Amino acid sequence: MAIVDFFYGNGALPLDIPDSRLNGVLLSRAHSFKPDGSEHDIVRCALENPIATPRLSELVKGKKNIVLLASDHTRPVPSKIIFPLIAEEIARGNPDAEITILISTGCHRATSKTELENKFGKEICGKYPILIHDCDTSEVVKLGVLPSGAELLINKTAIDADLLIAEGFIEPHFFAGFSGGRKSVFPGVTNRMSVMANHCSAFIDDPHSRTGILEGNPIHIDMVDATRQAKLAFILNVVVDSNKKIINAFAGHYDKAHLAGCAFVNNLAGVKPLPADIVITTNGGYPLDQNLYQAVKGMTAAEPTCKQGGIIIIAAKCEDGHGGEVFYETFKNEKDLNRMMASFMVRKPEETIPDQWQSQIFARVLLHSTVIMVTDAARHMVEDLHMKWAPSLAEALNMADAILGHSNGSITAIPDGIGVIVRA
Repeated sequence: MAIVDFFYGNGALPLDIPDSRLNGVLLSRAHSFKPDGSEHDIVRCALENPIATPRLSELVKGKKNIVLLASDHTRPVPSKIIFPLIAEEIARGNPDAEITILISTGCHRATSKTELENKFGKEICGKYPILIHDCDTSEVVKLGVLPSGAELLINKTAIDADLLIAEGFIEPHFFAGFSGGRKSVFPGVTNRMSVMANHCSAFIDDPHSRTGILEGNPIHIDMVDATRQAKLAFILNVVVDSNKKIINAFAGHYDKAHLAGCAFVNNLAGVKPLPADIVITTNGGYPLDQNLYQAVKGMTAAEPTCKQGGIIIIAAKCEDGHGGEVFYETFKNEKDLNRMMASFMVRKPEETIPDQWQSQIFARVLLHSTVIMVTDAARHMVEDLHMKWAPSLAEALNMADAILGHSNGSITAIPDGIGVIVRA
């Protein structure tokens, strides 16, 4: 009997899996990676050795208004470590520079005061102005047109900066290939209209719009071009392990430094599929499993290693509930998934509705597999989203066996569904 711990909230849910049923455990090697030096040393080294740009201390000379794009509450970016070192580097080159923090929320809800203090610490929150991007109401500037043909509308605070920089982290992303880099700008501080045109059904359906793929990915191509137009001058992106500790950092050019970080993550996160009747996954624990909307990401890690018609069990705490009103209502109000998917595919980019991209991917998963969810979210909410609810992983496995009609189905375990790239 193997005991596997599945990330859940700020802890883990253990499950006993019979050796005879366990195909294997898919886990990123980031969790066992041993970095050289402390978290501070890693970040400082990256800042001192930027990729394809001068040091930030050189870039800030003669610049007064510095705007830092920072990740929101849904990303485990250790800003308490990152920001002071960035501020120190800025002060080294220009002690009179003024730093404004702009939270890159994309189309997420606003980050709360408590979440900001948890992210940066009270001292930083009290010392620096912090603005929160709202994709519907923030004043924007039209910069131009993206390769897809969509208009590019970016938060005016970012565009008015004398120097625009960004912090973030790099992990596998289920349709943008990887997080980090250009995502601080797009969709981070972009108007909803631009985001929806980029996240259209045709782009989401493109086979290049998958975890770990950048080349030929139409969503990524738009994002890089948006970042170029916004004149993002410098990034500091980190890679974290399962304890959300920094194991590497990449600083410098918005694209070249990001690509170097993606190559590092790709090397650690890539795993071969182990096809199974049942795949048990997670959304990586807090803060990534705050809602049902985000939990779709963890399901996509299971998708390529779950047999057609098989069962995906996902554990995600989801203390914030569904996380997307339109996303939730789409599934609550439409019981025919094939009809739902057909309605997505006929929509033109400019007709994309909020959360359609998430709904499209989720519907794709549901058409492939039965999904059983272990969560703190309300049972009716889970069932409205066409999933089955279970109070524990053990009970979810019993339910899966009942659906299969036997108790010897093969099982693949993915303790951190956010952290792996399953090569289909």
